[in-house]
Amino acid sequence: MIKVKIGILISALCVTSMLKAQNAYGWLWEENLEQLATETETADWEDELEELSYRLHEKLNLNTATREQLEMFPFLSDLQIENLLAYIYIHGDMQTVYELQLVEEMDKQTIERLLPFVEARPSPKRDQAFSWRRLWKYGKHEMLTRFDVPFYARKGYEKDYLGPSLYHSLRYQFRYGERIQAGVTGEKDAGEPFFALHNRKGYDHYAYYLLLKGWGRVQTLALGNYKASFGQGLVLGNSFGLGKTFSLSTASYRAEGFRKHSSSDEYNYFRGVGVTVQPATRWQVSAFYSHRNLDGVVKDGEITSIYKTGLHRTESEVDKRHALVMQVAGGNVSFDNNRLKVGATGIYYFFNHPYEPLLREYARYNLRGNRFYNVSIDYKYRLGKFAWVGEAAKGKEGYALLNQLRYQFSPDYKLMLIHRFYSYDYWAFFAHSFGEGSTPQNENGWYVATEVTPFARWKFFGSVDFFSFPWWRYRISKPSQGIDGMFQVTFMPNDYWSMYANYRYKRKERDVTGTGGELTLPIHHHKVRYRLNYQQGSWTLRTTFDYNHFSQPAHSYASQGWLITQMCGVQWPNAPFSATVQGTYFHTDDYDSRVYAYEKGLLYTFYTPSFNGRGFRFSAHLRYDFRDWLMLLAKFGQTIYQDRDEISSGNDLIRGNKKTDLQLQVRLKF
Repeated sequence: MIKVKIGILISALCVTSMLKAQNAYGWLWEENLEQLATETETADWEDELEELSYRLHEKLNLNTATREQLEMFPFLSDLQIENLLAYIYIHGDMQTVYELQLVEEMDKQTIERLLPFVEARPSPKRDQAFSWRRLWKYGKHEMLTRFDVPFYARKGYEKDYLGPSLYHSLRYQFRYGERIQAGVTGEKDAGEPFFALHNRKGYDHYAYYLLLKGWGRVQTLALGNYKASFGQGLVLGNSFGLGKTFSLSTASYRAEGFRKHSSSDEYNYFRGVGVTVQPATRWQVSAFYSHRNLDGVVKDGEITSIYKTGLHRTESEVDKRHALVMQVAGGNVSFDNNRLKVGATGIYYFFNHPYEPLLREYARYNLRGNRFYNVSIDYKYRLGKFAWVGEAAKGKEGYALLNQLRYQFSPDYKLMLIHRFYSYDYWAFFAHSFGEGSTPQNENGWYVATEVTPFARWKFFGSVDFFSFPWWRYRISKPSQGIDGMFQVTFMPNDYWSMYANYRYKRKERDVTGTGGELTLPIHHHKVRYRLNYQQGSWTLRTTFDYNHFSQPAHSYASQGWLITQMCGVQWPNAPFSATVQGTYFHTDDYDSRVYAYEKGLLYTFYTPSFNGRGFRFSAHLRYDFRDWLMLLAKFGQTIYQDRDEISSGNDLIRGNKKTDLQLQVRLKF
């Protein structure tokens, strides 16, 4: 084996330049996120993107990496992770990252996606004992502040908004390797007062967190604001992934346990304490408690609505601030012996007032009452190249089932089958899992997808999802069904060029506008995209063309939209300065045929705005890095509509056809 190792390592030196061509595959990963963003529109991946960014600078040592750390990379399959850990266990420390070629099932594309985040260093002979001296010496601090300056005035500032139009956030973070993370985040949205009125303590929103990992049998301890995910998300699910995109990587759900919440998201988190311990080998026990205030409306002793925006710009919005209290307690027990994993999750939660929202007919079976619970059993079993993953959950009302079967013929041929059944009356306040809807409720479906690479530099992806809704849904006044099909072909002719073309067709039913729900007919939505990427040396170019066609043929209704986007980026050699400019022209008939255009955003953010109507969008992104301790970033963007004299409506109304913004960000490391 040693001779084989040496031979492979020598050959690896000859192909190092080829393996360093990570750009094409980096683009594909970025575009998977873009597809997910267009599906959810409210996704907040700030914490996940921050962790990946951290790994670009503080690379993960493969020789000491744990399963949990490797599962952070969504493009690694369970089989690849298991084979990687087994390889190091059997053969000892890797001498170089290019030794990944020796790991069974580890293909070239996966290696190239992984290389920017990992390294191979000798394992320490023993764990370094914790000391305050080491904490002071090796701990790292980061300060990040952001300003958004609008060059327009919304109608709300004339009399309703209580604060200035400037958006501002400030975040401090301390990190001592993997063991200690702590920080505080403060944020005020545009229109909210600062050190005034109801915000006399400064920011409108504060978030605190402390995350400890690897302290003896205590695997994780989370204090303050944190996130929790277990199983497949049918009980607790606020993790990354779980979407229908042109990749199998985003359909899996693996990130479990407690994670810090340091982003400015004011809704999707717990506040309290969470702990995971390992009482015995292969066993983990987790428990948590959360007590937090939520925005909403309490009327006559009952909660009639819960607000998720976190905006407190007007007196009516301030009246909804912290109007109710929610308490949550729960836990998870799991057993994992690599091939078989079984877990049980349970939570109990209640409000300080009964939750009795005014439910329309389509939402008749939505959550209501005061005290709720959810319990589930999740499981994962792998036999050779087969993997079976699933979860069965029960709530105070209803139940939910999710099962996923994966088969990897080889690294170049993969197949996935997912079945889910979410009863129309399943109540799960914190659930988020795979499906056509945003929550696992009122849905039954079969999803099959395949990803193949039959030729060098060619990749094909295809999927089809058959779904049905047993009860009414928003704008669907009867039980209904539909189909969602996707196909993509990707071609990378060399290390500089990559391109792909995809097509998506979705058919579902919808009430005909103006009939009051008495007439429901199928709608058809076609989406086509072509994208061309080029990167060589300092220059990056990307051209995108999108076309949408939306119709309800039986009602003689149709609309279409298209856009073309050109991006150009440059990183000056031997200079700490980079610049990216992008221009977009869009033309759509209405909101149904809206289009999306991804733009390079601020640090740890992912920006994919939607457009409807006709107009232009221009943005410029400038970044300056002074050594390793100072980053200055500025982004300028302007949208010009050619088919209107006013933008938006209500308090958000802008009198004029232009919307111009300047975003500034400063980061200090010490």
